[in-house]
Amino acid sequence: MRATIDIEDLGFDAGAHILIKHGLQGVAKGEELTVIGSGAGWQGELATWCRNQGHGCRMAELDGRTLAYVLRGDAQAGRWRGAERTGRADPALDGAVAERAPARWGLAARGATVEAGSPEMHFRLDQKSEVWVSRAADLYAQAAASQWDPATAIDWHADFTLPDMVEDAVVQVLTYMIENEAAALVVPARFLGQLHPHFREIQAVLAIQVADEARHIEVFTRRLRLKGREPALSTAGGQNSLKTLLDEPDFSIAEFLLSVLGEGTFVSLLHFLHLHAPDPVTRQVARLAARDEARHVAFGMMHLQARIEHEPAFLTRLANAVQSRNDALSGTSGLNEEVFDALILLAAGELTPAAIAAGYLRVQALMVDMAEGRQARLEKLGFDKTAAQQLSALHTRNFM
Repeated sequence: MRATIDIEDLGFDAGAHILIKHGLQGVAKGEELTVIGSGAGWQGELATWCRNQGHGCRMAELDGRTLAYVLRGDAQAGRWRGAERTGRADPALDGAVAERAPARWGLAARGATVEAGSPEMHFRLDQKSEVWVSRAADLYAQAAASQWDPATAIDWHADFTLPDMVEDAVVQVLTYMIENEAAALVVPARFLGQLHPHFREIQAVLAIQVADEARHIEVFTRRLRLKGREPALSTAGGQNSLKTLLDEPDFSIAEFLLSVLGEGTFVSLLHFLHLHAPDPVTRQVARLAARDEARHVAFGMMHLQARIEHEPAFLTRLANAVQSRNDALSGTSGLNEEVFDALILLAAGELTPAAIAAGYLRVQALMVDMAEGRQARLEKLGFDKTAAQQLSALHTRNFM
């Protein structure tokens, strides 16, 4: 028995095509669906719709009524002729992620079918080898599950009063950390706008990193102002160091300089601040920020390991980038002297010769820990021990 639907007086501008679409799902390709209607001009509207959709259509008279017979065709012969499938949604499937995402795919979800004639949208980062991390979805899930609310995760009402010189030291360190976190926000944000949406897992990781850094800037600023202070000193040398990160055009090299070297070193600083913080709020802020930064380092490491596996010679480009950055900053002063002194004071705990001497040694130990951490990450990327040690030593004295 031939399948039949009655669209009654429903017009195509009011949804009659939906009934026909669903009716056609019940017939095989090459078979006919009978359509009955009573509205004005529905036959012409149906014929036009069928042509656009790649279906056949013929009319016949029966008992004084016009019937339409819709021959189910191939949608690719109609409006969707020349349409293109954009991979698969699940990145674990073979061929799911394209080696290069064409501009004609635009903003379409990966796995969607893109109609021919869609506008081209050009994204500079459209090569899988330049951006991909196979575990990006897992990293994003971990990051999303680890988000924390500054209003509730930190006890802003904790009762403490610090000597002026200690509060000044906290403010100076946090001022320095804010400008470094601003760089760590701007760099992924800049690349986020250049990344083809086909690589949506990388897009999600970068977006949540930007959110992390915005939150860090918020809590550092809030702690800085907790006792009514304003930010302290920002040096030209420090800003010159951070500018080299903002100026780096290559995504992988920027990830290397920022995440693997800079933020990796910053994790050590945050652990140091957590250990020697003179008040509970600073301690909490440092602990939570360090947890976020460790994820950023993990992403950078995974990305670089994947790129180096695909392109072993990329190690040479990374080494050259470290040397070039060192050369560019050779005339700058490095770490703000006020920051260095503030760290000694925080590690000392009190203003006595013996305490300051102990604080100085603790900061020196921090510098060694930073250097050893950088060296370990460099070796994990594939540099031999000597090269890793030399490159670690060339890293900016401004830490980030």
